[in-house]
Amino acid sequence: MISASLRGRYDSDVSGAIGTVTVDGGAVKLKANMTDATFVNGPSLEGLSLSLEKPGSFLIDYDVPKKDVHFQFMNTVRVLEKPLNFTYKHWRGDNRTALDGTLMIDSANKLSANYVFDSGNCKLKYSYVHRGLTTFEPSYDFAKNSWDVSVSQRVYEDDVVKASYQSSSKILGLEWSRNSSLSRGFKISASVNLAENSKFPTLSAESRLNFDMQLVNL
Repeated sequence: MISASLRGRYDSDVSGAIGTVTVDGGAVKLKANMTDATFVNGPSLEGLSLSLEKPGSFLIDYDVPKKDVHFQFMNTVRVLEKPLNFTYKHWRGDNRTALDGTLMIDSANKLSANYVFDSGNCKLKYSYVHRGLTTFEPSYDFAKNSWDVSVSQRVYEDDVVKASYQSSSKILGLEWSRNSSLSRGFKISASVNLAENSKFPTLSAESRLNFDMQLVNL
């Protein structure tokens, strides 16, 4: 099975397109990501990246023009009969290593942490889902000594409206997205920097088209 998606994006600063082609080999998936820079001036390696993934086990990303590799290794252990998911990440080019952990307390509550080894920075996030429709997510950044918070509400089967606020940057955001079970999806977002005098919003729109191609041996 080969699946593909095309995503177009426009905002007040930049616009472009991103394409993804995935080859599903059963337990392992091979994916190629391309941007419009890959084709706009003729075929090139700009904006091209390749990834090899075994869901729940590992992910290897390779940035072709930068010749840079990003590794992820995933594992799950049980703490007091609760699943604790670990993700170890390493960026070779930036020489950066991070560890993510998520403790699933129950179906509505989870606690997440992110720790970056070179800087020693740690972030904590708590997520609570109310009746499967409303999600509250406060988080704390130890390096910035700041709180962020977001609230999202499922309004239709596939539509979600989300509001967020970042106290360190004083950015207030609003987002409407659709992750359709059919082939089309979109995301429309607006953000305002409350620290600026103009308070002029930054707008962004993104659309996505998914389709599958079945290879048949004749």
